[in-house]
Amino acid sequence: MTILPLLDLRDLPAPEPMERVLDALDLLPAGAELPVLLAREPHPLYGILARMGCRWRAEWRDDGCLVTIARAT
Repeated sequence: MTILPLLDLRDLPAPEPMERVLDALDLLPAGAELPVLLAREPHPLYGILARMGCRWRAEWRDDGCLVTIARAT
């Protein structure tokens, strides 16, 4: 499994973080994971990811919400 560099989107105003995540997913190679650091948990994004067939895991850290996304194989 390839893990891409962390995409830190904490300082961007909405809806830019979601747009950047979706743009990055368009380029996500098979078997890779995209780690994204956000200022808040992206509940609206989860429905979009589910419809796209992606899987994800989220965890709160001291510096924000880390969401790691992968395309379902």
